[in-house]
Amino acid sequence: MIESLKNLFSAPEAEPNQPGPHQFAVAATALMVQLARVDNDEDERELQAIVEAAIKAHGVSRKEAEDILADALSHADDATSLYEFTGQINEHLNQERKQALLESIWMVALADERVDKYEEHLIRRIADLLHLNHREFVQARHRAESAGA
Repeated sequence: MIESLKNLFSAPEAEPNQPGPHQFAVAATALMVQLARVDNDEDERELQAIVEAAIKAHGVSRKEAEDILADALSHADDATSLYEFTGQINEHLNQERKQALLESIWMVALADERVDKYEEHLIRRIADLLHLNHREFVQARHRAESAGA
């Protein structure tokens, strides 16, 4: 009996707060939503770029990507900081996948064919929070620019 109590209290929890694929997609998409809103001009081209990024990154249908965007819009409204999203991403993604995410974020910024200073500043903050260095920041931008050309 004592042994079973020890096992009960020492057994690792099932990690109920472990985010699933949808939560990761929402966190990544919410960063893009924050970017789309930073210049106070939530452009339809940026929102479409977010949907396309979700389809590509998560291998989901357009409908699923639009659902992810709807969830991300809601979460972005309620967010108090970027760390809510970057914290989840840092815990579960490797550097390569974080770089791919930053490239997608750059593609959203480039969707309206201009990157203003607020967008660039926010992308730099996101890169810092994702523990990506300046070289990775610049490489992601160049890859996004090349993909959009």
